[in-house]
Amino acid sequence: MSINVEQLTKRSYGEPNNGPLKGVRVVDLSLLLPGPLCSMHLADMGAEVIKIENPRVPDMTRLMGSHYRSRGSDSSAPADGPTGLFYSINRNKKSISINIKREEGRQVLLKLLETADILLEGFRPGTLEEMGIGYSQLKARFPRLIYCAISGYGATGPSRDRAGHDGNYIAESGLLHLTGSAEGPPVLPGVQIADTAGGSLLALSGILAALFARERTGKGQFVDTGMMDGAFSLLSIHAGELSASGELPGRGKMDLSGGLPNYAVYETAEGRHVMLGALEGNFFRTFLKNIGREELMDRLQSDPNSEANREAVRKDLQQFFLAKTYADLQPLFDHTDCCLTPVLSPEEAFHSEQLQARSAAIALDDPDLGPVAAQGSPFHFSETPISFREPPPGHSAHTNEVLQELGYTESELEELRKRRAI
Repeated sequence: MSINVEQLTKRSYGEPNNGPLKGVRVVDLSLLLPGPLCSMHLADMGAEVIKIENPRVPDMTRLMGSHYRSRGSDSSAPADGPTGLFYSINRNKKSISINIKREEGRQVLLKLLETADILLEGFRPGTLEEMGIGYSQLKARFPRLIYCAISGYGATGPSRDRAGHDGNYIAESGLLHLTGSAEGPPVLPGVQIADTAGGSLLALSGILAALFARERTGKGQFVDTGMMDGAFSLLSIHAGELSASGELPGRGKMDLSGGLPNYAVYETAEGRHVMLGALEGNFFRTFLKNIGREELMDRLQSDPNSEANREAVRKDLQQFFLAKTYADLQPLFDHTDCCLTPVLSPEEAFHSEQLQARSAAIALDDPDLGPVAAQGSPFHFSETPISFREPPPGHSAHTNEVLQELGYTESELEELRKRRAI
């Protein structure tokens, strides 16, 4: 299955910038997923994001995964466009190359920071401090600068220097332990939870809060985002229950992860799956009324904590769904209060009428690639809308433009290139 871009909501690059962050400049030193996704959200909101990459070693997402094919290219030749991984998290940005490992490159960065509101980085704690460009060295020179660091374990604590990845962070924060069936081992989620929810989005929240605080105080600050404690914060209701009772049900047996038969995944006649999310009694009763099985509500309510009752209701519901296809269930999918939904693949989700109506699943008309299936922005502002202004940039595409705006002459740029600083 593939995405039919002709059926998606159409948007074009070149939209005007009327976003809430228009006039804010972000210098982004981060690579891969957590930081670039955060800075793309800032860019969609109108910020000018300047992505900094090493002159010779670009962001590795430029090289990972499948490449798009340029408009009009030979279909028999290898795809020559950007990768889908890079394209999905780097629109609305400018790209310049600076080698911050060289003194001359660090001087260029410092000159750029004179014009910046936000510095975003994703190195291990202390890395930029060792180069003389960490927050402790920058805050006196740039008192209004908001410096956001995204790291695995944060800037403090005994694990701050450890390497890790998403799976490590959700493992140590307790999330992985909760994920999977009662009979099996912990299961890695299909998306990077710590990277995005515990990293990108928490960093975004911290940056926006720091911008608001600066409006009142005139002072910038350090925004320290650790993906492990960011992931731990997602436990929320589980942590509350554990604190109150001293225990949690086992994996796959908690009410919202397999315990309740009215909040569970079921298989259908064609081997597909549905999600029944009729959590509250009124929704479950409505669902049961529509399938002619209202007596199951009485059984469940006679002793709602009874494992035997739950399993009996679950078995009856599974038998019902195994006799039905998606076509049979369509009236229940469409019912406003049954809380029954199909389990869609990502390809199918792109064609969701709801996601298209929200401009969440769109086709962006790229000048080089033609229509590209893309995720829109999840942020909706009535007065200061997000915009799609520029496709993801080529490596170092804006180096001359940005540095000349800072006052560098062509001869100075050439000298910096000779010194491998840019």
